[in-house]
Amino acid sequence: MLEAHTHFANPLFLWLLALIPLIAAWYFWRSGRGTAALRHSSLSLLDGVPSGFRVHLRHLPFALRMLAFAALIVAFARPQSTAKGENVYREGIDISLALDISGSMLAEDFRPNRLEAAKQVAEDFITGRMSDRIGLVIFAGESFTQCPLTTDYDVLVDLLKKVKMGNLKDGTAIGEGIATAVNRMRTSRAKSKVIILLTDGVNNMGSIDPLTAAQIASRFGVRIYCIGVGSRGTAPYPVRTPFGVQYQQMPVEIDEDMLKQVSSGTGGQYFRATGNQKLKEIYAEIDKLERTKIEVTEFHRYRELFPQYLLIGAMLLAVELLLAGFVFRKIP
Repeated sequence: MLEAHTHFANPLFLWLLALIPLIAAWYFWRSGRGTAALRHSSLSLLDGVPSGFRVHLRHLPFALRMLAFAALIVAFARPQSTAKGENVYREGIDISLALDISGSMLAEDFRPNRLEAAKQVAEDFITGRMSDRIGLVIFAGESFTQCPLTTDYDVLVDLLKKVKMGNLKDGTAIGEGIATAVNRMRTSRAKSKVIILLTDGVNNMGSIDPLTAAQIASRFGVRIYCIGVGSRGTAPYPVRTPFGVQYQQMPVEIDEDMLKQVSSGTGGQYFRATGNQKLKEIYAEIDKLERTKIEVTEFHRYRELFPQYLLIGAMLLAVELLLAGFVFRKIP
């Protein structure tokens, strides 16, 4: 980014410009007083004689002299063109959002339910980033890459909005979700690699144990932030019946010990969200913890402009001298 502006190294010289209108006033005052007069019996013989161009341009030498004076004053003030710029280096982060879409995510202890609340907060998180690559992995009884790592946040948000319960076989395969996210990052050259895993249950499906998947993540330098979502005790869960949707209070079961081990083993943290606001606060905290490192180097470039004004002043003086010596020469 380059930003240019002009300033003066010796700005006090610019005060001399105030002399120009004073000199001009004195010049015209003197011109009016110094007009010669001759007595004639009659001026009728001069009627109709056109005035020469010298009469109309008689003040031109003085005007050129004042312009030259102004140009020289500006030159003495040393105008400089300064270009200020920044070299910006961003240390990118690769972030994979691993989202649980199992049936229990429809519980309505969050508004409107856990899944929609998680999607909304994730969308806010995505749009708040700048240059990081972000991907989306969904998991239930199995896992699936909904969106690979990308900086096209519009596409990512669109795919996030399309996520719904029923896209995958039901169940909670946390280990599979971690493994899929890690697999997308294993060839990444980013300085920082992060998985934000959100779940509301206990690992009950999949061929990969969550702790084993966490060990693999650690080997690839991937940190995992785990978020357990669900109120304390029980939560209202919608159940379809022949009489319509009814709600049952279902126990909230989150394997917090396992999630804490997964996080601590990879250098991440575990968080517990019991409501919409708490979930927003957790994502905001992770956002602060995983900020892109930006290095900014400022530089300045200076270019002297006074030679241009010296040249203009000299040229104006030369023209004024030529006019005074040849065109407006006075008879001795």
